[in-house]
Amino acid sequence: MFGDMMGMMGKLKETQAKVEATKKRLDTVTLQENSSDNLLKVSITANRALKEITIDDSLLQDKEQLEDYLILTINKAISKATQVNETELAAVAKDGMPNIPGMDSLFK
Repeated sequence: MFGDMMGMMGKLKETQAKVEATKKRLDTVTLQENSSDNLLKVSITANRALKEITIDDSLLQDKEQLEDYLILTINKAISKATQVNETELAAVAKDGMPNIPGMDSLFK
């Protein structure tokens, strides 16, 4: 029984290290999101850090329109980054979890 516990603890520590490495790697994964007419472009990491915003000059004429574009496009970028982030971290966590009955349902 102790051997099982020690093995499980080792596997959990290994999984924790893999999760941390995955988080660091996700800092280097850049996603692009554009407004529907490509007048606004946003670059964001999979860890949801904004990297770049490119605004077409035509949007600079109307403050309210620019604000709307920013909100919509940044929210779409955050949503996309969140999906990538959660998928990657869940895959690492699921792969490293010890075989505990009923735990499979948590990662579906």
